[in-house]
Amino acid sequence: MKILIAGGSKSGKSDFAQTLALKLAGTGRRFYIATMLPFDAEDRARIQNHRLRRAGMGFETLEEPRHPLRCLEAGPGVYLVDSVTALLTNALFPREADYRFSPESGEACLKELLDFAGQAEDAVFVLDMIFSDSNGYPPETERFRRLLGTAGQRLAARCDTVLEASAGRIFLHKGAVPK
Repeated sequence: MKILIAGGSKSGKSDFAQTLALKLAGTGRRFYIATMLPFDAEDRARIQNHRLRRAGMGFETLEEPRHPLRCLEAGPGVYLVDSVTALLTNALFPREADYRFSPESGEACLKELLDFAGQAEDAVFVLDMIFSDSNGYPPETERFRRLLGTAGQRLAARCDTVLEASAGRIFLHKGAVPK
């Protein structure tokens, strides 16, 4: 089963995604694909908070900032990708290119993510919704928003269940929530 959970910042999507991954895994293996590359103290604190929130849940952490297909080498299990947003950000602004905007890398990463979604038997994807706040951003930001929107649409098409987290509540848009 594949599940997409989207929502705004601090909406509860990561915690709910962890709960769903645990339900899907049962007694099987569960992998947490950590995609965020820290840039500052705030990012490091967010990463630490996520680690603390999943402590004791039995997740095997796979740190993979741009190439989700590599994670499938870990073997069968449930994969929690947190987050699609960070994954695409890392590809669009690669460190090894001094963070210069690279739309080609972003498109390649999206293709790999969709291949991952096609190959993983069970996966939960976390996606930030950053589409309704404003228009008129610089071209690079607008291209990022479009790429992220495309990722959400294509993942939603591939997923059995699509959920939205908002203000601490979960809304079902497609499929069913695992019991």
